[in-house]
Amino acid sequence: MLCLSFIANAQNRIDNQGRRQGHWIKTDKDGSRIFEGDFVDGKETGTFNYYYSDGTLKIRNTFTTPGKYCTHEAYDRKGQLMATGFYNQKNRDGEWRFYGEDGRLIKIASYKMGIKDGAHIIFNKNGDTVEVANWQDNHRHGRWWKRIGEKGYICGRYEKGLMQGKLTEYDGEGRMVREGNYKDGVKDGAYRYYENGTRTVDENWQDGTLADRKILIHTSSGAQWQSIFGIAYFLPMGQRGTLLYLNDGSKLVCTDAPDIINERVGRETFVLIDRKSRVMANIGSVVGIVKDDDGRETLDLLPKPPFTIFPDEECIKMVRSLKRIDELDE
Repeated sequence: MLCLSFIANAQNRIDNQGRRQGHWIKTDKDGSRIFEGDFVDGKETGTFNYYYSDGTLKIRNTFTTPGKYCTHEAYDRKGQLMATGFYNQKNRDGEWRFYGEDGRLIKIASYKMGIKDGAHIIFNKNGDTVEVANWQDNHRHGRWWKRIGEKGYICGRYEKGLMQGKLTEYDGEGRMVREGNYKDGVKDGAYRYYENGTRTVDENWQDGTLADRKILIHTSSGAQWQSIFGIAYFLPMGQRGTLLYLNDGSKLVCTDAPDIINERVGRETFVLIDRKSRVMANIGSVVGIVKDDDGRETLDLLPKPPFTIFPDEECIKMVRSLKRIDELDE
């Protein structure tokens, strides 16, 4: 015991100035090693190893400048390398590489004294690049590119963490999926969506607020554009397509499937008011809940529809939510 005590004291020495000196082994209350390494005047030097509770190597830091600059290796409990990089005064600095459980490279990232600065590249399981982003002062800054599916991709540009300018997305066939403009991180100006290369939605935004959205619809007389703000509600017509009721009381018979119309109008302004019949309504057309002559609750819409909707529990909750929003706006 005296021998072990002498060895321990020889290892974990502190000089008269309170600085760690020589070889150190720090353990927890159960005697398991936490770290092992050498100090010179209180600064780490050479190789420092950190361990999991079972004794497996967790981190290896190799100092080239005592207490300041070291190479870093991190391992999982199975001994698989997870990350490599450099520390400068305990800050990530320079290029770092991160690895998956199977040992493959999954990310390369650049740092400057602890902050993200430079290119950050992410890879998939096949080793293909799936995202490239540039960073400056811990904010995305510069060109950004991301893979969508096998061959599609989206690209744009950031300035100080906010999307700026044009954003474009393409599918695996090289066809445009969407394109639009951003200003200080929000949509501003024209924004368009495409289906199989055909433009189907044409939006106009003003400082993040949707000013108008026009959707492409097909009728017996041909294709035409319709503003969603002119649509009161719409419902499926089976194999015949979709019936649109407009705010002016007229209606349009579309050959487009209801799911297609639903996708194009968007969920920002349209809500499901009848789950059984799949009727969708513009929130501006929902007046509230009223009772008919038999005392049954019915949904009040403008303009008045030629059919009656008996709201279920979900519909009633939705109407109440809309009314609360209106009250807050007032």
